[in-house]
Amino acid sequence: MSEKKSQASVRIDKWLWAARFFKTRSLAKQAIDGGKVHYNGQRIKTSKLVELNAELTIRAGWDEKTVIVKSVSDQRRNATLAAELFNETEASIALREQRSLERKMANLTMPVHAARPNKKQRRQIHRFKNKTQIDE
Repeated sequence: MSEKKSQASVRIDKWLWAARFFKTRSLAKQAIDGGKVHYNGQRIKTSKLVELNAELTIRAGWDEKTVIVKSVSDQRRNATLAAELFNETEASIALREQRSLERKMANLTMPVHAARPNKKQRRQIHRFKNKTQIDE
């Protein structure tokens, strides 16, 4: 009976860790405190208990995922079992793919940063600068 009770009441930071959104509970706590996790559209505290069919919006890096809680667990297991704890919404998947494509397209149009000149190139630059100063 105590196992059923613990399964029904799991803190949000523990659930995010068990569902493998964050590597540690302290990272999950930092994300929650930083406003990167919303529960049913509202900011929450770390002590919030997770309920079934709740909608979570989780922002990590460039991506923002909207997931529906399918199951509650406080134990971190392998990735396939962790994926069974939630369903990502279709709109969230489509939006993430769209933003990923936009980032890739933006990277193609931006120039690549030139590396620092090597020794030979520096010598050529110095020769060119000295040559132009002498000509003036």
